[in-house]
Amino acid sequence: MFIYQRELKKNVKSLIIWSIILSGLILMTLSVYPQFTKDQQMLNDLLSAYPDSFKEAFGMNRLDIGTLLGFYGMQIHFMTTLLGSIYTVMLASNIIVKEENEKTIEFLLSKPISRFRVIGEKLLAVFTNVLLLNTVIVATSFIGFQFADEQVSLNTFNIIIISTLLLHMTFGAVAFLLSAVMKKSRTVTAVSLGIVFISYLFSVISGISEELEVLKYVSLFKYVDAADLITENAIQPLYIVIMLAIILLGSLLTFVVYQKKDIA
Repeated sequence: MFIYQRELKKNVKSLIIWSIILSGLILMTLSVYPQFTKDQQMLNDLLSAYPDSFKEAFGMNRLDIGTLLGFYGMQIHFMTTLLGSIYTVMLASNIIVKEENEKTIEFLLSKPISRFRVIGEKLLAVFTNVLLLNTVIVATSFIGFQFADEQVSLNTFNIIIISTLLLHMTFGAVAFLLSAVMKKSRTVTAVSLGIVFISYLFSVISGISEELEVLKYVSLFKYVDAADLITENAIQPLYIVIMLAIILLGSLLTFVVYQKKDIA
């Protein structure tokens, strides 16, 4: 498992930096919740100032931001899903192709290890980092909840966290496959980030326009929409199946592609 251990050590700095950034944002946002809910009239005035299309796009018309989970869903969930996805694709998109770009692949494959093992340990390293980041998100969220004198539904919160983890792993599997298919680190990272941002854009557009609502089926962010998760207290089974299928297919295709890849 020396490849797995090497990848964990090489990526620990970026994991710490992203964990600190997300933790800071979560704690800072949750710290203002008590003051935010003190003046209900001010809260109502603030919400009424937003255009209806804006409220529909971000689920504000279905979330009660006067409750802790509603506030979490609107203010924090989009940060953990978007920023976490960016971290994941930056990690996964570079983890394979960097060996060719840095000219270390010859040394790596000269060892008595198979390509299958190389991919397996690198994939495990990606998912381990994603799991660790999500663990930080959970721990920091529980710390932030202490700012408010209010209990949250653990069942609903677990659904939010599981959906966030599934989203990160789905983007990670796609970026991991691209890292095996493409040959330039910058190109792979740019394409992977483009997929994340386009997916997020489709999510917003599908919430604004009924005519473009069909875009929600090609936007992974819509699969983990906070308003749906909290109001329905569940993840749509179809969305779970799609994300798991992408994770499985992306991982399997990476093994297949890398076995046949002509490494210069």
